[in-house]
Amino acid sequence: MSPGAVVVQAPARLHLGLLDLRGDLGRRFGGIGAALESPSLLLEARRGDTLSVEGDEAERIRLSARRFLEHHAIGAGASLRLRRAIPAHSGLGSGTQLALATARALAMLFDRPSGVADLARATCRGRRSAIGTYVFEQGGFVLEGGRSDDGDRPAPLLLRRALPPEWRCLLAIPDVPRGLSGAAEEEAFRTLPPPPAALAERLAHRILMLVLPALAEADLPAFGRGVTEVQALVGEMFRPVQGERFAHPRVAELVKELLGAGAAGAGQSSWGPAVFGLFGNEEDARRAADRFAGAGALFVTPFDNAGARAWSEP
Repeated sequence: MSPGAVVVQAPARLHLGLLDLRGDLGRRFGGIGAALESPSLLLEARRGDTLSVEGDEAERIRLSARRFLEHHAIGAGASLRLRRAIPAHSGLGSGTQLALATARALAMLFDRPSGVADLARATCRGRRSAIGTYVFEQGGFVLEGGRSDDGDRPAPLLLRRALPPEWRCLLAIPDVPRGLSGAAEEEAFRTLPPPPAALAERLAHRILMLVLPALAEADLPAFGRGVTEVQALVGEMFRPVQGERFAHPRVAELVKELLGAGAAGAGQSSWGPAVFGLFGNEEDARRAADRFAGAGALFVTPFDNAGARAWSEP
């Protein structure tokens, strides 16, 4: 029997950097990222005669729902309502999480495959970066291996590891122009010149020999230093599009101020303007947050090591 309603909760994600835009070894993109407990989205879905959507992000939800229903040749409709949203176009993966949450809810309502690869395929997600896809599935820190073709399969997951529960992220979303998305993002990737091969090599070296070992040993100072260095290199990769290392001068200021406030590492998530700082515990993160009043939306949050949750309601 189908549930009366399905509710899906999904975490925001930090995109900490792409690895290789050249593709010399047969794969492009690849990257690292992590899931956050907050902000998160909460989506409710019920069966209906037609497709109807309430709340914020209605158009994006409707598009993903139509894709899912058409992909599975489902003639029935559904009623969807977004109870809580991840800030859109801020570099936190709201589009992917919203699409996958919509697909997961409909898969449960109509008894269709609900594995994350099936959901991504049905909603046309994960065709460049698969970080959002994998943190939706299981949270934590992920490393994905890039795409070898233009198919509809997500890039392979190379590593997933839980982040220490005491670590905290101080997230700031300044009131500056939103990051690139949609057609503007596609155009940016189309026109971006291939970076020097040495840049991709330096990125891979820091991730393999600094970021990953530090995470395995729960060494936050080394992990934070590695992430900060990765961010600097990624910023150089995207300088031809962004104009500078970061998306906006205020973003660059916040990264510097977070490091000055004691963050072990800091940077810009994806296209921004979301900025993150890494701290070893709740007290240190909240003490630093007090210095950023007026910097925009602020979140002090643990990392999410579980991924999306879904449940039925009467």
